[in-house]
Amino acid sequence: MDAPTSVGWHSPLRRPPGPRGLPLVGNLPALGKDPLGFFAELADRYGDLVSLNLAGWPALFVNDLPAIEKVLVEDHRNYIKHKFFWRHVTAVFGKGLLTSEGELWHRQRRLAAPAFAGQQLLAYDDAMVALTRQLLDGWKDGEVIDIHPEMMGLTLRIAAKTLFDSEVERDIHDMDHAVNDLIVEVASRYKRPILIPDAIPLPGHLRYQRAIRTIERVVSSMIAERRASGLEHRNDFLSRLMAARDDAGKPVCDSLLRDEAITLLLAGHETTALALSWTWFLLGQHSDAEARMAAEIAEVVGDRPVTAEDVQRLKFTESVVMEAMRLYPPAWAIGRESVQPFDLGGYSFRAGTTIFIIPWVLHRDPHYFDEPETFRPERWMGDLERKLPRFAYMPFGGGPRVCIGQRFAMMEAVLALTTMAQRFSMEWLPDRKVTPFPSITLRPHGGVWLKIKERRKMNGRSGGI
Repeated sequence: MDAPTSVGWHSPLRRPPGPRGLPLVGNLPALGKDPLGFFAELADRYGDLVSLNLAGWPALFVNDLPAIEKVLVEDHRNYIKHKFFWRHVTAVFGKGLLTSEGELWHRQRRLAAPAFAGQQLLAYDDAMVALTRQLLDGWKDGEVIDIHPEMMGLTLRIAAKTLFDSEVERDIHDMDHAVNDLIVEVASRYKRPILIPDAIPLPGHLRYQRAIRTIERVVSSMIAERRASGLEHRNDFLSRLMAARDDAGKPVCDSLLRDEAITLLLAGHETTALALSWTWFLLGQHSDAEARMAAEIAEVVGDRPVTAEDVQRLKFTESVVMEAMRLYPPAWAIGRESVQPFDLGGYSFRAGTTIFIIPWVLHRDPHYFDEPETFRPERWMGDLERKLPRFAYMPFGGGPRVCIGQRFAMMEAVLALTTMAQRFSMEWLPDRKVTPFPSITLRPHGGVWLKIKERRKMNGRSGGI
């Protein structure tokens, strides 16, 4: 990195520090080359407010907790999802809950909220556990597997069953390939200084469009099957979405129905799958933590199927998941764009400035976490979570746009992890290199290859749902 730049602010005070970058493209090449290392170095070298130039697009890296609270909470109405990056996925998510703004977002949030709260949330435990046990029935003692696609398939089945009351078994392979193609193409687009229209037939664009068609096909099939059933009342998200009416009594239009269904299906399984993949990657290297978790599960649950009521007693198991998400937060970056000029940290910035908040960096800050690079689930067993400053740990974001499914994801992760650990332990294979790949989410490039070892023989097969 080099001398500070001066793009994106107008201040009578000294300008925020930051790297100048290259002519025309600014800091975009450095960001695209190694996003995780780039932001970590910015925090180390320039401090908590760092100005950036992304090919003429003004940006600000914010690593100061009070400033983060100001952006995400106090002045949240002045910041929308940042166009610089989300413009690349409009064709995927449309105007779904993840990307919408204003009153539309508020209506969508209210509509989706019941699916992730109260007794409805707790009622998902049977499906989560049964589908996990069905997956384990196909594993064999001593075999080597890539756990990441296994977890992606599992959480997709769970999201489809719990939120859509649908089966997607025949689509698992196609969906896995489609999501992989989307992630790779979006990561590639982040590095470009200009937006290249999808209509231009680049190889990546063709894969991207093919992936979207695959996902649309799966979602359209779910919707068509539900309509063919006569829209019979079911207590799931899809039923509520299709039965919803606006103030004029009109149902949700087909395009928004498509956007919401895709958003909930993709977002409803990707985060948990990544949390579980990274969790097993870490447990596979730390046999002491894995043994302690297994002992807790044996004491609390024994051989019976785990339930939602058990989760609050599985303190160490939950701590394992929390620590994995500290080191490898699936939502590794949060972005906003200012609607109006704003002041932050003694500086003044113009409208249209992109704000970067990076949990990957925050979660490794030694001010908040002892031995921040070390996997220590026990750190969460005391009152650390209560003592931490707000936003020092934010695997699900923060403010009004905090992930609506965070309780769903945590319950699912603990139930699935417990069910797997009842039957298997796993050993990571160090010759299989794993590299964090930051795109929309933080994926394990190269896969997470593990040798699985059966703890005991099960008496009979798990039942279906």
